[in-house]
Amino acid sequence: MHMIFRTLWHQWFVGRRGARLGFSDVSRSRFRVWPTDIDLLRHMNNGKYLSIMDVARFDLIQRNRTWEIFQREGWYPVVVGQTISYRKSLNPWKRFWIESKILGFDDQAVYMEQRFVRRDAQGRPDLYARAFVRARILRRTGGVVPVSEIIEKSGANPDELRVPEEILAWGAATKLPSTRVDAFSSWD
Repeated sequence: MHMIFRTLWHQWFVGRRGARLGFSDVSRSRFRVWPTDIDLLRHMNNGKYLSIMDVARFDLIQRNRTWEIFQREGWYPVVVGQTISYRKSLNPWKRFWIESKILGFDDQAVYMEQRFVRRDAQGRPDLYARAFVRARILRRTGGVVPVSEIIEKSGANPDELRVPEEILAWGAATKLPSTRVDAFSSWD
């Protein structure tokens, strides 16, 4: 439940004060590891990274004005796939940033990269974790928003956006069947 407080804090205070961004710009959202984020090993729980990434994505879409389009059009984003790799632990009370960037599109979804970063002793951005996210945009009235419509209404320039081939391959390899067909769980 405490994630709602972080989300609202970023929506009401952080995102509104942050610089406006272009569709392909990098958003940097500042966080701190709270006691509610840690597990028995006394570092940030691996699942908590995913929850905090949600807040950072919201910060990005608020600052690049995509949220305004979602509100006007009755759209909302849903994550359909994500993968994360961890390099270093985030310990209690440590400050960190999440850098979020929209990479581009395939025929059905938008791809983003998100990085967990802390400054090292020399002030350089040190990578702690990196995630790739595949998301679909849905209509509140039902159905999926076509990528062409997202590009048109957002003003995104597809020529500025390039999803690396290995990330497109990951998206294709991890895609689940459509909700319009049966997809039973079977270990055979």
